[in-house]
Amino acid sequence: MSYSIVCDALSFEWTDGTPVLTDLDVAFGPGRTGLMGVNGSGKSTLLRLIAGDLRPASGSISVAGEIGHLPQNLPLATGRTVADLLGIAERRAALHAIESGDVAEEHFTVLGDDWDIEERSRAELDRLGLDHVGLDRTAGTLSGGEIVMVGLAALLVRRPDVLLLDEPTNNLDLEARRRLYAAVRSWTGVLVVVSHDRALLDLVDQIADLREGGVRTFGGNLSAYEEMLAAEQEAAERTVRTAESDLKRQKRELEEARIKLDRRVRYGNKMYATKREPKIIMQERKRQAQVSAGKHRTMHADRLEQAQERLTEAELAVRDDAEIRVTLPETEVPAGRTVLTLSGVRDLYELRGGPDSAAEDGEPVEELTLRGPERVALIGPNGSGKTTLLKAIVESATSNPVTGLTDEVRLSSGLLAGGEKIAVGGPLAGAEQIAVGVPMRYLPQRLDLLDDSLSVLDNVRRFAPSTPINEVRARLARFLFRGAKVDQAAATLSGGERFRAVLAALLSAEPPPQLLLLDEPTNNLDMASVRQLSQALSAYQGALLLVSHDLPFLETLGITRWLTKTR
Repeated sequence: MSYSIVCDALSFEWTDGTPVLTDLDVAFGPGRTGLMGVNGSGKSTLLRLIAGDLRPASGSISVAGEIGHLPQNLPLATGRTVADLLGIAERRAALHAIESGDVAEEHFTVLGDDWDIEERSRAELDRLGLDHVGLDRTAGTLSGGEIVMVGLAALLVRRPDVLLLDEPTNNLDLEARRRLYAAVRSWTGVLVVVSHDRALLDLVDQIADLREGGVRTFGGNLSAYEEMLAAEQEAAERTVRTAESDLKRQKRELEEARIKLDRRVRYGNKMYATKREPKIIMQERKRQAQVSAGKHRTMHADRLEQAQERLTEAELAVRDDAEIRVTLPETEVPAGRTVLTLSGVRDLYELRGGPDSAAEDGEPVEELTLRGPERVALIGPNGSGKTTLLKAIVESATSNPVTGLTDEVRLSSGLLAGGEKIAVGGPLAGAEQIAVGVPMRYLPQRLDLLDDSLSVLDNVRRFAPSTPINEVRARLARFLFRGAKVDQAAATLSGGERFRAVLAALLSAEPPPQLLLLDEPTNNLDMASVRQLSQALSAYQGALLLVSHDLPFLETLGITRWLTKTR
């Protein structure tokens, strides 16, 4: 088999000395490969090393052909145009100059043979559902999902030989995901994708599992991999039970042998003391008994040691990946307390359920009021302004930004319809109105709440300055930050680790939040962590307002109202 990507004895560590990969050997051949592993195992780092964004400390990487890389978080300069993001701005400018009559030689040099660059770019954007996005539109006006799809379109325009995708379904609505799946199905080159999206991983040809510093490859998609892994784990657990039984038997036999040998020694000593036989014969028998006792002890000790080794080996074959243990603060909100009021939103939202509302499904909502421990899911297509709404609520926290307690403020009427600017402080006549009445915390899509120059520990202490340091460490341990991990710089964290650190900081905040605003909280999380987050939020006694395209995740949270963004 000819491999398109070969990594030989690859090692990498961050500038602070934190190791990520050590002597890793891995190769990726033709077809589509799903790269899996727990958060922090080095999946994103491996893709960045292959793409050339990072340089290894040692080892080598060889790639056959051009590489295209879609990272977890695309560099976001809000003033850049879509043409810039697609990488066609310079050629497009040269084309327009030629078409306007400027026949300078440098324009032809820049353009080359790409006379159809605009048509090809437009075709890829349209294919990915971005027909409404113009080439001159700025990145600041795009949603997180639209940014991801523009990044993918840029790669499809280039048609690289090797395509590396890192959590490409982050922030994508259902329609955008379907279009991404179609693009992956039609890809004929080499593709390596890191994802926790089950539907996407069921489209791959093989699964590469990165764990404990090595990679194992399994033929087939995610479903086949899980079946194979389940059978493998069942066999491993049987082996553990057999090894445990053997270990108990060896311990019992060793104890029984010791008792027998002790009896022989006592009998020999008694015979020697009573001098019933010649002294030389008794001394010889005593010597033989000691030799025999030593051999028996050695034999049974060796058997016991071998049984222990078999058990240890069997236990190592059973996967026991650490999972976060999210414990939320005591944040109970009385059922009658008004947590959030959002007025002036008629025709922007439609109610999709709600036990205590008179509105029928599909009926426009005039005012959104959260009371008590309600759970409201805000859903809708990319670009409809869901994130903008959450940011508006956060921006309204002008009186006490540390605690999140707010005065009632007014916002410009264009905001909730998708306007770029957030105007706070008023009042402004005829404007929408937001009022928040409890401590609030916000988890943004881009996880930019951390100071990259500080450690994980120091970042959390920023949110909880009066909490004893040992208590902060104990809380971080529940989020799998233990030992040297708590002192690791935030800049060196993986996407999943960064999420855990941000969540730990938010949930340790003073005072504890009684309203959580979560924007795509399952982005970058492995499946085990999504399950743990779901369990924690299900037990949360405060109010939730969530934006997510992960419907299976939302359905586990006991959502009381579903609001669909209509424009």
